Amino acid sequence: MKKDNFISGETYVPVSGKVFDEEEINNAIKVARDGWWTEGEFTKEFEREFKKFLGVNYVSLVNSGSSANLVALASLTSSVFGDRILKAGYEFITCSVAFPTTVNPGLQYGLRPIFIDAELNTLNIDASQIEKAITKKTKLIMIAHTLGKPYNLNKIIRLAKKYNLWVIEDCCDALGSKYDGKLVSSFSDIATFSFYPAHQMTMGEGGAVVTNNSLIHKSIRQFRDWGRDCWCDTGKDNTCRKRFNWKLGELPRGYDHKYIYSQIGYNLKATDFQAAIGVAQLKKLPDFIKKRQQNYKILYEFFNQYKKYFILMKEDKNEEVSYFGFPLIVKSNSPFTRNQLTEYLEKNKIGTRNIFSGNLLHHPAYVNFKKNFKIIGNHKNADLIMNNAFWLGVYPGIDKKRLEYVKKILVEFIVQKTK
Repeated sequence: MKKDNFISGETYVPVSGKVFDEEEINNAIKVARDGWWTEGEFTKEFEREFKKFLGVNYVSLVNSGSSANLVALASLTSSVFGDRILKAGYEFITCSVAFPTTVNPGLQYGLRPIFIDAELNTLNIDASQIEKAITKKTKLIMIAHTLGKPYNLNKIIRLAKKYNLWVIEDCCDALGSKYDGKLVSSFSDIATFSFYPAHQMTMGEGGAVVTNNSLIHKSIRQFRDWGRDCWCDTGKDNTCRKRFNWKLGELPRGYDHKYIYSQIGYNLKATDFQAAIGVAQLKKLPDFIKKRQQNYKILYEFFNQYKKYFILMKEDKNEEVSYFGFPLIVKSNSPFTRNQLTEYLEKNKIGTRNIFSGNLLHHPAYVNFKKNFKIIGNHKNADLIMNNAFWLGVYPGIDKKRLEYVKKILVEFIVQKTK
C-alpha cells in the first residue's frame, strides 16, 4: 500500500503495523469468489511454503499465536506419550517477563509454573538459574524469545536432554531469527508463531505450530481439529480408506471415523482468507526482516551515544536477530523516568510500548495464584523491566524520514532533562 505523506509532528509513527500491496488483497478476493472460506488451497500452500522457509517437517496453521501455544502444550497431554505425558501437578519452567499466553496453557492444564527471572541485557530468561529449579516433577520448558532476541538455546536444549524435558519454543516475536546459524524453532520439540499485525509478517490474526516429530504432529492436528481421531483435510473424506471400519473407545465397530474423538480438543483452525494473505506476506518476509534489522541498527547507533542513561541489549555473535522492536531500559539513576520519556514521545506522535507484561507475577490475574507458583529468587530484574523498560518500532513501514523525526524528538527530550 502507498504510504501517506509524512508530516513531522502530525503523522503518527506507530510501533508496528502491516505492510501490504495488491497481492494480499487479490488473494483474499479470490477466496471470497471461490466461496471456500474455511481452510483450503491457500492454507495448504502456506503450510507447504512455511515448511520450506523454516526447514521443518510439519506445520499446522491456527487462528492465532495464543492458540498455537495452547495447541502446542495440549498436544503433549496425549496418552500416546506414555510416561512423558504432561499431567496436572507436573511443573514447567518459564519466565516472569512473559506474554501471558506463553504461561496460560500450562496453568489451564493444571501444571505448576516455575518462574525464573530475566536478564536485563536480553530480556530473556536467565538460563543460569534453570538447572537448580528442576525437580522430579519438572517436565517442560516453555519460554519465548523476547522481541525476537533468541535466548540461550544451547544451554536450554542441553538441560532439556539431560533431564528428559519437553521444550516448547515460543517464536511468536522471532520469525526469522537465527541462533548458531539455525532458525529459531529448529531446536525444540514444538515451536509456535504468531501472524498478528505487529509481527514480522501478518494474516491479520493467525498462527502456526511446527514440529519435526510425526507423533507430535498427529496430536497437534487432533487437538486443533475438535479432538477428532480422523486426519482428513477439511472437505475430504476417507483418507484412511477405512472410514467405516474402525473400533475405538466404546463405540460400535464401523462408527464414522470423521466423528470419532480421541482427544478433548478445540476448533482452532485458520480460515483461507488468513492463509491467502499469509501466502503473499511470506514472499515479502526476507525483505521485511532486512528492513527491521536496518531500522534496529540505526536506533542502536543513536542510543549508543546515551549509554549512561539506558541499558541496551547485548550484541551476541551467535545470533542473527529478526527484530520485533527496539527495546531499552532507562537506568535507575537517569535524570528522567521511563514514563516521562514515553509520555513525551507519545505527545509528539511517536508510538511506544512497555515490554508486554513486565513482571507477569504482579498482574491481577496471577496475584491470587502466586501461592501455588514456584518463584525462584526475587525477580528484581523483572521488576526493573516492568518499571523502566519500553520498546520503539522498527517495522518496515518506518522509513528514514520517520526515524530522523524519532531521533530529533529523543534528542529534544534528553537535552531538556540533562541541562
